[in-house]
Amino acid sequence: MLKPIFLLIISNIFMTFAWYGHLKNLSTKPLWIVIIISWGIAFFEYCFQVPGNRIGFQFFTLPQLKVIQEVITMTVFAGFCIYYMKIPLTKNFVLAAICLVLNS
Repeated sequence: MLKPIFLLIISNIFMTFAWYGHLKNLSTKPLWIVIIISWGIAFFEYCFQVPGNRIGFQFFTLPQLKVIQEVITMTVFAGFCIYYMKIPLTKNFVLAAICLVLNS
């Protein structure tokens, strides 16, 4: 039951870097290079996300998997902001995350 959650956490780390990592270190590179690099990172995200969801679907309903994914996404993104991008979280981010989870 923990294996799919672990796989989804790893996949989300890859996806967060694919979507936002270029904003820190690749901002001067041509867009086409950044897109190729992001796609390369996203490939590894799918290597964890697809099995994570397949295994998770044996234990959780589809809506439960989605809520789990949203919680993981917000948690990984918070860590990414703080530790990689060096951007402090605000109260508004925390409140928005709570609203998203409650709405799920």
